[in-house]
Amino acid sequence: MQSTAMSLYQNVCIKCSTLVTQNYSTSFSLGIKALDKRFHDAIYSIYGFVRFADEIVDSFHDYDKADLLERFKVETYKAIEEKISLNPILQSFQTVVNEYGIDYELIDAFLFSMEMDLYNDRYESSLYEKYIYGSAEVVGLMCLKVFVEGDQVKYDALKDSACSLGSAFQKVNFLRDMKSDFIERGRVYFPDVNYQGFTLEDKKTIEADIEKDFQHAYEGIIRLPQGAKFGVYTAYKYYRSLFKKIKKAPVNQVLEERIRVPNERKFLLLVSSAFRHQFNLL
Repeated sequence: MQSTAMSLYQNVCIKCSTLVTQNYSTSFSLGIKALDKRFHDAIYSIYGFVRFADEIVDSFHDYDKADLLERFKVETYKAIEEKISLNPILQSFQTVVNEYGIDYELIDAFLFSMEMDLYNDRYESSLYEKYIYGSAEVVGLMCLKVFVEGDQVKYDALKDSACSLGSAFQKVNFLRDMKSDFIERGRVYFPDVNYQGFTLEDKKTIEADIEKDFQHAYEGIIRLPQGAKFGVYTAYKYYRSLFKKIKKAPVNQVLEERIRVPNERKFLLLVSSAFRHQFNLL
């Protein structure tokens, strides 16, 4: 049983992860709020961890990113092994890893994909698939570990769909952020795509691939445990809505601006998702 002081520390750490999520992503915050409350702390903790790692490689341009990422990596594994960290984000994350039995392979793959961003600005097919798996699919698998609460049979049955959902989200992000990824970071994630020669055919090929991911992901969403289904479906609907806007946008718009879903539209999606969930219409 935790002491009162340790419980207080743990609560402070979870609040830090919650604050990170709410400040960095309104869409994921909405999705998490739609989950059963028993899942909130764990999913906030996972998001806080992956967000901080991503910020190291994407934002800390005036610092030695490789050194910062290596230190973050060492501290992550030390926190998991010792079950304690003075870094509040790692403290809340290690608690989830140890409580839900999140595999080290998932953490390894995620951190490796972050490292890939330090040394790659073009991703041919094999690198692209490895990057998508590590940066997005494994995050879905970490969350799935939480949602199934130790039911390995259910985890095995749903893991492919969870991977597809993470993949769809990441590829939509790549399309949405093409300008900033190229202008600010010099990166183009899609294989065989030239940012300055991006064509309608390129766009349609990418969109067809994303559509397949979404369709396969939905097959798993409707089989999720009841406390998780509504929240994951809400995030799915948000990304679907964003994807539809991107599909309608001409190539030059995708290259010149970051397409968004307004906050009022996100709220309507939440209400719509709640209605469908309430009446078992998913």
